[in-house]
Amino acid sequence: MVKLNRIYTRTGDKGTTGLANGERRSKADLRVEAYGTVDETNACIGLARLHAEPALDAMLARIQNDLFDLGADLATPPSEEPLGYEPLRVVAAQVQRLETEIDALNEKIPPLKSFVLPGGSPASAALHLARTVCRRAERLVVSLSANESEAISAEALQYLNRLSDFLFVASRAANRDGADDVLWVPGQNR
Repeated sequence: MVKLNRIYTRTGDKGTTGLANGERRSKADLRVEAYGTVDETNACIGLARLHAEPALDAMLARIQNDLFDLGADLATPPSEEPLGYEPLRVVAAQVQRLETEIDALNEKIPPLKSFVLPGGSPASAALHLARTVCRRAERLVVSLSANESEAISAEALQYLNRLSDFLFVASRAANRDGADDVLWVPGQNR
């Protein structure tokens, strides 16, 4: 269980931070960058929730909790040494729930005939921002997973990939099921 009784510890004053297993890493380390960008995605989703309808807000609340699970997963690299606890990992059921929610939201939305520009309603604009930050997090996790000494679970990567899809579909749902989407018009301003 997490217990935060002091916010500043001074342990990061020289540019390092502690992973969940106690290992110290540079704050510029790719693993730290990856879970920091997952946290940034979570903050963007929090902003989107301020504008979301109740059903979408409930989905986003679950996702915010999942993103803390994902952050914990990424902050705990696999190790040969026993940790003294079972590390929290993203599981396939979390990925499956996103797929189910994507399908449910997408049922009411007409197919696209053009790319969608970020915007429309405040909720949609915030969800597009969350989507782009999520894609950055995904790119960082892919880069991290390319390093053989930095194992990442398949479910962690799948979760981020599905989440960006969910955020796109949710942005269209927040635009009155696509009715208020702002569509790209190629070459419109030439």
